[in-house]
Amino acid sequence: MKTSRKNFITTGITALLAGAGVSKLMAENSFSMPNTSNIDVANNDEKYWQTIRQLFPLTTDFIYLNNGTMGPSPYPVIEAIKKGMMDSDQFVNYGSVDKTLEKLGEFVGAKSNEIAFTHNVTEGINIACWGLPLKRGDEVIMNTHEHVGNALPWLNRQKLHGIVIKTFTPSLTAAETLKSIEALITKKTRAIAVPHIPCTQGQILPVEEICKLAKSKNIFTFIDGAHGPGMLPLDLHKMGCDVYASCCHKWMLGPKGTGFLYVRKDFQPILQAYFVGAGGDDAKWNMMVNPPVMGNYADSAHRYFGGTQSLGLYKGIEAAVDFISNIGQQNIYNRINYLGKYTQDALLSFGDKIELITPTEQQSRCAVNGFRIKGVESAKFNQTASENKIRIRIVPENGLNSLRISTHIYNNTSEVDKLMELIRKA
Repeated sequence: MKTSRKNFITTGITALLAGAGVSKLMAENSFSMPNTSNIDVANNDEKYWQTIRQLFPLTTDFIYLNNGTMGPSPYPVIEAIKKGMMDSDQFVNYGSVDKTLEKLGEFVGAKSNEIAFTHNVTEGINIACWGLPLKRGDEVIMNTHEHVGNALPWLNRQKLHGIVIKTFTPSLTAAETLKSIEALITKKTRAIAVPHIPCTQGQILPVEEICKLAKSKNIFTFIDGAHGPGMLPLDLHKMGCDVYASCCHKWMLGPKGTGFLYVRKDFQPILQAYFVGAGGDDAKWNMMVNPPVMGNYADSAHRYFGGTQSLGLYKGIEAAVDFISNIGQQNIYNRINYLGKYTQDALLSFGDKIELITPTEQQSRCAVNGFRIKGVESAKFNQTASENKIRIRIVPENGLNSLRISTHIYNNTSEVDKLMELIRKA
């Protein structure tokens, strides 16, 4: 049974800290137990979220508004990583990934045998991109706001194998975006490879509708899901994609250097495995016969990853899922959406001074806002923000030369207000 938000406030925070053995961390960092008494649990109650903020080791001398690049891990995740590493090193415990696969699969709405562990989104995209059988002239639909991690693997296949990449620019509404994709489809279209949420401006693409459209035309769907898990409630089976590549170090607030690749079970025989290792086959490989034989691929997504795994990092993934689940993914989405809307409204209040490049449509926006300050170089303002101890992100990709703000549950409106004051002075 999921813990309610009210119960989490009164008991969950203490349990997370004590259960993860954070007492030593608190002592070493002059960190005191959050005071959860007399807290109103109404939506976006700042006392509640200030209490959550105390679970992060973020320093108080700068404002971090760049979760879209990397999410800081809370103390329970940090301690779980440490405990897992100590367990591995003290007792030479190799550990098992089964529990982590099960928990992660449940978290994203998939079966554990459809999840392959990776180190990051880029690795997962490469596995998927190179595993799809394509021939010269086959078409792949992408968008003009791709992150380098999704762009380069497909561009490399275009360079080496002669596939054809066709692009669209996300529109201001989900319906218009869907029409732009449909207009590019031909008899040669084999795949649609797009981000769930483009890193440049945080627009939520209508991925469920995209997948439905693709399926109706026998086209495969590859989703760059770097910004999905931890920000949005996910059900990959309901989404209907064939592949979803993601990471645990952004909105999931998990260990850096961890990610996962979802490959729909009945798509696994189609997506060729090239990088294989221990656990990737049915254990029937044999070098003692002539000629040596491999056997069959594992009857799961384990065919896409293998070899020695990090017990500490996987314990951290489990702790990250628990942390989010204890607060409630819907509660987190509500808070993130609230801060995103607050930021967007503040930017719009400047009128012509700001060029907002993130849609205002409710279903297409959430935690990330992209913008330009008219008459001000983005690189110059980014430097100004840094000098004032506010971290945002400059977006040089594809010549956009814009700025990006991305907020998470450890942020608050006063931090956004301080950035807006800098914009006002720019």
